[in-house]
Amino acid sequence: MAVTRSSRLAGWLAAAGTAAARVVLAAVGALAVAALPASAQTTLTIQHPLPLNSHYGAGASAFKDAFERLTDGRYRVVVQRNDNEREMMESLQIGTLDFSVSSTGPVGNFVPESKNLDVPFLFRDTAHARGVLDGDIGNEILAAFERRGLTGVIWLENGFRHLTNSRRPVVTPDDIKGLKIRTMENQVHMRAFETLGALPTPMTFSEIITALQQGTVDGQENPITVIVSNNLDQVQKYLSLTGHVYSPAVLVAAPATVARFSAADRAAMIEAARAAQTANRDRVSADEATGVAELRRRGMSVVTDIDRAKFEAALAPAYAVYAKELDGNLIARIRAAAPSQ
Repeated sequence: MAVTRSSRLAGWLAAAGTAAARVVLAAVGALAVAALPASAQTTLTIQHPLPLNSHYGAGASAFKDAFERLTDGRYRVVVQRNDNEREMMESLQIGTLDFSVSSTGPVGNFVPESKNLDVPFLFRDTAHARGVLDGDIGNEILAAFERRGLTGVIWLENGFRHLTNSRRPVVTPDDIKGLKIRTMENQVHMRAFETLGALPTPMTFSEIITALQQGTVDGQENPITVIVSNNLDQVQKYLSLTGHVYSPAVLVAAPATVARFSAADRAAMIEAARAAQTANRDRVSADEATGVAELRRRGMSVVTDIDRAKFEAALAPAYAVYAKELDGNLIARIRAAAPSQ
C-alpha cells in the first residue's frame, strides 16, 4: 500500500509541476501517514493577525473560497483573526490550528532561515522580492519549515515597511535617534534600529495601538497596507517612506493537517494557495497605489524624499553582524537575483 501511495504521490507531483508543491508534498510523503477520508463539511481554521478588510484578509478569504470549491464543499474553512503570531506558529506545530498567514518577523523565531529575508534594504523593489520568493531561493526557505514542525505552503506579502512616529518627521538616519520604536519580535529588525540609535521595543501587534496612545513607544514600522487597514493615522502624526525592509508573509500549514489530506485534497490546497497569493498581492499593490494619498487625506504628514544610500551607510555595523550571524551566501544570492517577469 505504501508503495502504491508513493507512486500516486509522485505522479501528482509531476502533474503539479511547481517547486512549491514538491516542497510541501515531499515532506508530507516522508511522514508516511495514511491519508484519512474527509467527512462531509470537515471544518478547518485559518488565522491571521489583521482585519478582514486587509491584504491578509483578502488572501485568507481567497484560500477559503478556492479550497471549499475545489473540494466540492467537503471542507468548510473558517477565517479567524489572531493578533498573536507566535501563538499561531505554536498552534500549528502541535496541530490545534490548520493554517495561518503571518509575516516573517515572528516566524524567524521558529524558522531561522527566514531571518535572511528581513535584512534591511535587501530587495531593490517589489519585482525583485517576488522573483526571489517565487523561485529556487523561496522554495529552499519553504523547505526549511518542515524541519521546524511546520509546513510552508506559499509566499504572500505585506510590502515594504515604513516608519511612523508621533514626535517628528524622519528624513535622515539621525532623525531616528532616541525614538522608541515598536518592532516585531525579530532580532534582525531590532539590531537595525539599535544601530540607527533608536530604542526598539518588541511587542505583539495587538499591543500597538495602546502603546502608541499611552506613549509607551513613539512610533512603529509597518507597510502602507497595515498602516491604512489599522487606522494608525489616528495615533501617529508622521509617516516616512523609508522602505527599509521588504516584508514577506507566508501561508503556513500544520503538518498534521496536510498529512490527513488525500492527494487530490493536497492538490486543491496548492491551487487554493495560489489563489490566496494572487488576491493578497493584488490587494497590496492596490493599497500601496492609493494608501499614501489616503493617509495624507486623513491628516498624516508624509516624508517621501528618503536618501536610501545614507540609511544603508548608517547600517554598516549591522550589516557586519548579519554577515556573521546569518547566511552570507544566501544574502548575496538574493541581492544578485533577477526580478520576476
